[in-house]
Amino acid sequence: MKEPRYLVPGDYMADPAVHVFNGRLYIYPSHDRESGIPENDNGDHFDMKDYHVFSMDDVEHGEVTDHGMVLRTEDIPWAGRQLWDCDVAFRNGKYYMYFPLKDKNDIFRIGVAISDKPEGPFIPQENPIKGSYSIDPCIWPDKDDEYYMYFGGLWGGQLQRYRNNKALECAQLPEGDEPALCPKVVQLREDMLEFAEEPRDLVILDEKGKPLTAGDTKRRFFEASWMHYYNGKYYFSYSTGDTHLICYATGDNPYGPFTYRGVILTPVVGWTTHHSIVEYRGKWYLFHHDCVPSGGKTWLRSLKVAELKYNPDGTIQTIKGTAE
Repeated sequence: MKEPRYLVPGDYMADPAVHVFNGRLYIYPSHDRESGIPENDNGDHFDMKDYHVFSMDDVEHGEVTDHGMVLRTEDIPWAGRQLWDCDVAFRNGKYYMYFPLKDKNDIFRIGVAISDKPEGPFIPQENPIKGSYSIDPCIWPDKDDEYYMYFGGLWGGQLQRYRNNKALECAQLPEGDEPALCPKVVQLREDMLEFAEEPRDLVILDEKGKPLTAGDTKRRFFEASWMHYYNGKYYFSYSTGDTHLICYATGDNPYGPFTYRGVILTPVVGWTTHHSIVEYRGKWYLFHHDCVPSGGKTWLRSLKVAELKYNPDGTIQTIKGTAE
């Protein structure tokens, strides 16, 4: 495709998780709205309340089908506020939606909702996953039929409130040459409803084999985990947050370590950058969002897609964002 394409011009959708189910491409975004809450570093202005599901069979020219609202905060027994980025996985004949949501104590947990169809609707479980915290769950079905969740986000995503999977009395955000906070990876139980183990750090290394530091803000992890597999390598991609890049690192197994390789997407109009990468009908695509249609309102984002291309050595060709 020659130019990136906006997919849902009539509404504000962001943070797309994209998968191919039954030969059709399904998009699971968060749903932005005008909440009237002032902007702040905790992200309170991102006060999303429901999810829609979209699908299509032609990325570049096809019609995008809106399957309607499939889950809302009012349906979730333990809900507080802020229904942020979700992901969906298929196993044992069911579709499992994983979503971050603040509980009634204003702490982000990760919940599960289940459907018989990829387009929903999704029925939530009574409680969040035991031991879950922070935001941005991404589910990776590995070739050994084990399923892994990647998650975590700084600042409003609350990752800095935890060490070794335990809550801290006071949040601690490392600085300078201290090791950066890591995204988390955890294997899921076979029933897909709980963790099968304690979450582990997913370590991202520099070219010298040393973990990225907190001060390396153009390369260190901030939020928006995504995993894909290409030509014998695992590709972990993520947002750098306040430096507004989508970067990636490669490794040899789902747990890592991963070595930083480069930038996938340069800054877009808007504050957040969040994406997914999928192969469909012989081409690779980067789904993401920006705030061009809303005139730069950071809390009103619009879904878009661009073709993603690899170099012969497996590196990804950088895509220019709308802020350039």
